[in-house]
Amino acid sequence: MQDERDIVVFTDDEGNDFELEVMDYFFYNGQEYAVLSDPEAAGEGCEECAHDEACEDEACEGCADQEVYIMKIVPMDDDMEEFVPVEDESLMEKLIAIVERRFDGEEVGDDPDEEI
Repeated sequence: MQDERDIVVFTDDEGNDFELEVMDYFFYNGQEYAVLSDPEAAGEGCEECAHDEACEDEACEGCADQEVYIMKIVPMDDDMEEFVPVEDESLMEKLIAIVERRFDGEEVGDDPDEEI
C-alpha cells in the first residue's frame, strides 16, 4: 500500500497550474514551513533504485540533485493555508541548514538561538 502524498497545486504568473509535493513540515522560531519538490522529478536519473523513496546510494546523483523549495505556511480561514516564498535571504540560509540537517536524520528543534 502506497502512502498518501500531500500534493499542493500552484499557479504561476502565466496562469499555468503545476504541482509540488510536500516532503516535510517543520517549525522554526514559532513559524511553520514546508519543504516541497516536484513529484515527477523524484528519482530522475536513478536507474538502480526503486524510485519510491529517496535513494540512499551516495553514488546516485539523480536523487541527490532533486530541487526543493522551502515555503512559509500562513494559516487562512478554516482548513485553508497559503504557501508563501521566504524573501529574507538570511532566514532562508538558516532554513536551508535546518532542512539539510533534517534530511541527514538529525533532530532539529524549534530553538531560534540553536547553532545551525
